[in-house]
Amino acid sequence: FVLKVKEDLIDEYKKHHAAVWPEMLEALSRTGWHNYSLYMREDGLLFGYFETEGTFADALDGMAAEEVNGRWQDLMAPYFEGIGGAHADESMVELEEVFHLD
Repeated sequence: FVLKVKEDLIDEYKKHHAAVWPEMLEALSRTGWHNYSLYMREDGLLFGYFETEGTFADALDGMAAEEVNGRWQDLMAPYFEGIGGAHADESMVELEEVFHLD
């Protein structure tokens, strides 16, 4: 998935992700999010990657049912451009893999 962090909030966004709440990390693991990474360009373009045994939609639905996710998404919503204050996880779109080197 790809999102855009507001350039003037990049440092704050990074600080939050250097100290993700333990209960959020537990919820991600419990709902099948593995090998989850976020990468960001200097301009705030964010690329997220995770692996799951189920589908992308199943992973999002699992987290949507977690109370801690709602609190985290409320905290993070102001950091993103182009989503109108919505939760970032409601704006995530699965990207199509077009190449993979084994």
